[in-house]
Amino acid sequence: MARVFFRQVLHEDLGCASYVVADGGEAAIIDPKWEIEEYLELADEHGFEIRHVLETHTHADHVSGHGRLRAATGATIHVSADAGAEYEHEPLSDGDTVEVGDARITALATPGHRPEHLAFLVADGSRGEEPWLIATGDSLFVGDLARPDLAVEAEEGAQGLYRSLRRLLELDDFAEVWPGHIGGSLCGGAGMSEKPGSTIGFERRYNRFASLADEREFVRTLTGKLAPQPPNFKRIVELNRGPLLTESARVDPLSPIRVAELLDAGATLLDGRDTRDFDAAHVPGSINVTMVRAAVGTRAAWVVEPQADVVVTAASDEEARRMARLLEAVGFRSIRGLLSGGVAAWRDAGHPTESTPAIDIESLADRLRAGDVVLLDVREEDEWEEGHVEGSLHVPYHDLRDGPPELPANGKTLAVACSAGNRSSIAVSLLRRAGVGDLIHVTDGGIADLEQEGIELVR
Repeated sequence: MARVFFRQVLHEDLGCASYVVADGGEAAIIDPKWEIEEYLELADEHGFEIRHVLETHTHADHVSGHGRLRAATGATIHVSADAGAEYEHEPLSDGDTVEVGDARITALATPGHRPEHLAFLVADGSRGEEPWLIATGDSLFVGDLARPDLAVEAEEGAQGLYRSLRRLLELDDFAEVWPGHIGGSLCGGAGMSEKPGSTIGFERRYNRFASLADEREFVRTLTGKLAPQPPNFKRIVELNRGPLLTESARVDPLSPIRVAELLDAGATLLDGRDTRDFDAAHVPGSINVTMVRAAVGTRAAWVVEPQADVVVTAASDEEARRMARLLEAVGFRSIRGLLSGGVAAWRDAGHPTESTPAIDIESLADRLRAGDVVLLDVREEDEWEEGHVEGSLHVPYHDLRDGPPELPANGKTLAVACSAGNRSSIAVSLLRRAGVGDLIHVTDGGIADLEQEGIELVR
């Protein structure tokens, strides 16, 4: 007997999860990512038509692919009646259902992360009436809860999540939990697991918020250490709420002379290469947002206005096109093209390049002991509090986007470091753009590794 088809589809760069539920030749996509090709390939491979698109809420961290799916398949978009959607859609309220063959998808109101938030219970009618799984969106994560401060005041959002969690925990232990995000997403906290799924029983026993019966304690715990709000989340909400975005941008190859013209006119060149390759040679004024690690789009959005004109380059033209898609997923809508042939073509055309001195952690430790550098730590506040070098400077990398604050280097070279080299490379790029010249980039390691080199960290 045929069973309901269920598949998790991840956007690895953003830590976002979407879901395909199919039966009887038709399918529903829950929380689709911007790049829809994987859904279309699954439909072709398994012989179903995408008839429905369901959104748990109006997302703040990534641009939804619901408009592109609508254009490609004609699917009906289902979203909360309270979402304020400005496009044609089927409004959903608590208890409403969408039928997909023998699969029944039921909306469950779970406000907190956003007031309009819905989770989706999925029952397989061929097996029974009890919900088999729940797509929890941005409410319950594996080992964590969603952040409560992106739509309303943090305390109000936390109170909503307290009530929503109590409702979710009424489900049977065997009900599978499939969240809207895994570890690395901006929408949760440090406790969010990299596991792709869980069960209600597991979360009831091991999720620290599930054991907090007192609402005031729950609210204090959830709001106690919130990360900085991403700078473009309001814009992404408006893009997802507004008229449907149905097409991906063309990313045409551009000659070096055309790129130079765009840069002179105010465009920003984002370079996705490995940090060491960028340090060795790069276009003056470009910003290194390396694709070697995840969160490319998120890191770029912290330091470049997503409405700004952007040109991309990477290790290859194909990688540059992939980078453009990662930027589109966080709201960049003015990607003018890619530097054809990359930095090598730029240099071959006679344009100047720059390089940045780079050292590893062992060399940094030696120079700190010698006292000939001042360390600039560009990690977040909570990382700084967990351990930093006494006497070092602290400016989170994204706070350098509008130019550096006063940096009392006392005539010494500025050594810029983070935890792995990706954020520090952005920081170095921004400092170089602002005219800071006497600096070095710390690669292949981070602040925590200094302890192994005999440098004491202050906590």
